[in-house]
Amino acid sequence: MKLKKRKIKYSAIFFICWFAFLIILVDVVLKFQTLVDYFGSYALVEVGLVLLVILPTLAVYVFTKEHNQ
Repeated sequence: MKLKKRKIKYSAIFFICWFAFLIILVDVVLKFQTLVDYFGSYALVEVGLVLLVILPTLAVYVFTKEHNQ
C-alpha cells in the first residue's frame, strides 16, 4: 500500500484539530476525574479517548480522494 502525501496531510490536520478539541473538552469542560469516576476505570477512559482520536483520523485517511495528475 503506497501512502499518498495529500491523504496524509489532511489526516494530520484533522488529527491535530480533533486531538486539541478533545483535550479541551476532557480537561476543561468534563474534567478527566469525573469521567474516571463515571466509567469506573482509568484504563477504560484512556483507551476510549485514544480510539476517539485514532478511528476518525483513519476514516479521514481512507475517505480522502487522491487527485491523479
